[in-house]
Amino acid sequence: MSSNDTEEINILRLTLHGRLVGYLAGFHDGRNALNFADEFKSDADRPTFSLITHPRFPYSEKLLAEPWSRHQKLHPILSNLLPEGALRELLAQGLKVHIDNEFHLLAYLGKDLPGALVAEPMEPEEVPAGLLSAHDKAKVVPFEKITHENKFSLAGVQMKFSMKQQDGRYNLPKGDALGDWIIKTPSTKHKDVPLNEFTAMTLASMAGVDVPEIKLVELGQLDNLPQINLPNEKLAFAIKRFDRNDDQRIHMEDFAQVLVKYPHEKYKTASYEQIGKILYNFSGDGLADTQQFARRLLVNILLANGDAHLKNWSLLYSDKITPRLSPAYDIVTTRIYIDNERQYALNLGKTKEWYDVTYANFELWSRRAGVPWRAIKPHLDDTMEKARSLWPEGIKDLPMNDEHKNELLAHWAKLQKDFRI
Repeated sequence: MSSNDTEEINILRLTLHGRLVGYLAGFHDGRNALNFADEFKSDADRPTFSLITHPRFPYSEKLLAEPWSRHQKLHPILSNLLPEGALRELLAQGLKVHIDNEFHLLAYLGKDLPGALVAEPMEPEEVPAGLLSAHDKAKVVPFEKITHENKFSLAGVQMKFSMKQQDGRYNLPKGDALGDWIIKTPSTKHKDVPLNEFTAMTLASMAGVDVPEIKLVELGQLDNLPQINLPNEKLAFAIKRFDRNDDQRIHMEDFAQVLVKYPHEKYKTASYEQIGKILYNFSGDGLADTQQFARRLLVNILLANGDAHLKNWSLLYSDKITPRLSPAYDIVTTRIYIDNERQYALNLGKTKEWYDVTYANFELWSRRAGVPWRAIKPHLDDTMEKARSLWPEGIKDLPMNDEHKNELLAHWAKLQKDFRI
């Protein structure tokens, strides 16, 4: 702060599909505030920034009327766009900023964020005078020039990178290019994670789960990766980005954003009933999406995936306005890596225990979510029919290592009769 008590701020312009959403001010003391533009607030046909700003959502006008202010961390809807864990540490080191300086992380990653939101640094002369009146005694200053050769932005805690595929090779995008594949490199902590995820996602697809295109790629096909530790494994897992289509952005948000929770709250602050209720009441096809959601819940139990938390379920806005359940992602047999793991991530019908859950728990879930049970049970029946008829043979030809396959087979045998394979 200068001697005349004028606060210095940086400004990011936020746009969605080329439409102005608002301005994010970053104060040098760590505070930040998002002011929505009048033209965005008054437009009944505005693109959906978040479900809570959709005109149909309760209190959306009230939420847009006041600035969204936070200290250090950004508002959860913005904070959840940033990497977590090791990825964040790697990025912060390269940028020479603190890992909690979320404003500057967003400023750097703002042109290839998940979904369609774009955050661009503004020069002082570009900032509308009316915005400055909202920040008394503030002086807009230019951004410091920060360069970092390896740019990437994907929420999550694994080492995963948004990459551009061309001629069978994958590169970190440069300039304004958008990544079209998510590449997950092998883990130095857990064995054969890419093979595990490819197998689990393939089995999920066989049981009727909507999944994007997936593949295993050789590490030698990946160019310009940051200097990271890699185990003695040859394959990475690749999944096609469903928020990109021929260099066009498709907006999306995960359920931590929808429920306005920070990433560290992704396991403990919600239930699958809440997600089901939101899908049923606000999706463009609420019944179809809750039926698919129920199918995925069951598949996660069958595959011993204990990590289906809030950030692993998303809404996709393909028409820029209407939410739909996105394709599935991050389905992994986590029990292989966690001793005595017995629970899925969130509560479902009074239980989180894989080995206790039955149809009765799903019926209670559907009733609490307000979804007719008669519309859900046939989809669970179909999931079980497909899993029982296709998985025992299908898994034999999938790349999961034999030790992990045997643990998954043992898991199937321990489930209650309703869901035993």
